[in-house]
Formats: sequence, C-alpha cells, structure tokens
Amino acid sequence: MDNCKANHCIACTVVSCKNHCDTEDYCALDKITVGTHETHPSMDQCTDCLSFEAK
Repeated sequence: MDNCKANHCIACTVVSCKNHCDTEDYCALDKITVGTHETHPSMDQCTDCLSFEAK
C-alpha cells in the first residue's frame, strides 16, 4: 500500500491484505470488523478479520 498510514492500535501481520502497511506490521484502516464463522467460537482460529481485502 503506497503512502500507508499505520494505525498503531491495530497490529497486523497479514501481508496479503491490501490494508497491511508493507513497512510495518500494522493495519492502515481506522477501524476493523472482527467476526466469526462459528455459532459459539472457542478458539482464536474461529474468528476472522472481516475487513480483509486481498491485494
């Protein structure tokens, strides 16, 4: 992402997301939406960043 403004409140290591700052492990969005694909999630693997956009 060119001219990425890292949001230091949202750490992120998903480099395949277009909102990831390439020079830092942070998201460029002001806020993200976190969701789940489970009725009652019990592990972190059951949650998803719904703000993800593929590069």
